[in-house]
Amino acid sequence: MHIKILGSGCQKCLALADNARAAAKAAGIDVEIEKVTDVVAIAGYGVMSTPGLVIDEKVVSSGRVLTAAEVEALLTRV
Repeated sequence: MHIKILGSGCQKCLALADNARAAAKAAGIDVEIEKVTDVVAIAGYGVMSTPGLVIDEKVVSSGRVLTAAEVEALLTRV
């Protein structure tokens, strides 16, 4: 599974990446986490408010830091 964190690298983006990593570990899912900081690439996903969370090329959240439990629910649903 491939996860992308869309954002400038701010504290909220880092927190979302940490929560995604913790969620994957808790769910026992092997993931690759990529941080996307390029504004044009982020806009290409239609995300106007960061941080954004993309799971397997599908935008599942933008503009807020999801908890590890919220990310885990999304990972197990996909």
